Amino acid sequence: MYDGTREPIQGKDFLIRIFDGFQNQLFDKERTAPATVFRLPYRDNLQDNCTVLASGDGYVDAGFTPVKLSLKAVAMVDLMLLEDKADFKFQTWDALKSSDAVISDFISVGSTDVGAKAHYDNLRQTKPAALASLLNLATAMKTIQLPNKTPLDYFEEILWDESLAQDRFFGYADKSIVDQVRRAAMEGEFAPEPGPGLFHPDATSSFKQIQFGEANVQLTFHENDRKKIGGVDCIKVEPDIDYFKDLGAHTLLEVIPNSITHGLTDPKKVYVLRWIAGRHAGVPEFAPTYTIGV
Repeated sequence: MYDGTREPIQGKDFLIRIFDGFQNQLFDKERTAPATVFRLPYRDNLQDNCTVLASGDGYVDAGFTPVKLSLKAVAMVDLMLLEDKADFKFQTWDALKSSDAVISDFISVGSTDVGAKAHYDNLRQTKPAALASLLNLATAMKTIQLPNKTPLDYFEEILWDESLAQDRFFGYADKSIVDQVRRAAMEGEFAPEPGPGLFHPDATSSFKQIQFGEANVQLTFHENDRKKIGGVDCIKVEPDIDYFKDLGAHTLLEVIPNSITHGLTDPKKVYVLRWIAGRHAGVPEFAPTYTIGV
């Protein structure tokens, strides 16, 4: 069990509940963080796809599924639990430039260093959730290897004053990014979303990363909105991260509730889900240039 600073939680008790694939409860007791070992029945069938949940006083509940049991190796699951009063802890602009040049270069695209710093500091002070979302997306996109380069490499401009929200941003990118993502979809890295205009007005196509069970990047293209920047033919691109990979779950559990409550995808939840999913997949840690703590 880890906290929002991506460090192990030490010495605190949490209620751990474990269910098998048929929703039979296998464990329901408190254990002390950071780590513990469980011995569970092995069935050699779908019952071995377990769900692990953790909850504790002063923390937001967390969980993961499926954790697949095996006789060959210990099944590992890392969970991140945010403290109830935890909030974003951002680096200064100068610290960000020193710690992650790829992210600072992306934020600087289409503007001077002075302009980029002004945009960054303004978001940090007035729209922290929007800045967290932008950093979540940039951190995730820099790890996506298209046939040629990463999605970040195609951006020529970030639209700072247009719908920069806590769940997405808009920018202009080299139009060749569309073919790159289509090719990645042909290789099974992305899945096209049917009827992209339903959730993204004026969109012409949309593709969702399918690497993880949760918190995958979605790239939506508005190919009729064009602009030439520095001699490069660009189109408008709308990146976002959904909680759920499955379109049905995304619609029923995310889009519809958000439309009723007028809520938006929470960057804190995206941070937790993407971190947990990455740990389970065995890829480099999802580590945006901010943390969440008290």
